[in-house]
Amino acid sequence: MIHYNWDTKSTIKQIECVHADAKKFIVHNKLTPGKKYDVKNETDEFYFIIDNSDRIGGFLKEYFKEVK
Repeated sequence: MIHYNWDTKSTIKQIECVHADAKKFIVHNKLTPGKKYDVKNETDEFYFIIDNSDRIGGFLKEYFKEVK
């Protein structure tokens, strides 16, 4: 149950949302294009971030680019 404390976990890196145009899912109300988000956990396909609802959400990596 590691996901219970992701919101208090330290940030791994920052990413920026490049678009919120999803074909299959509704993400436009959880992500804002151009906004930077802190990554709390990452898998091969997903970033787990604190989204616009101030909760942890998992989103495909195609919506983001890494901020350096």
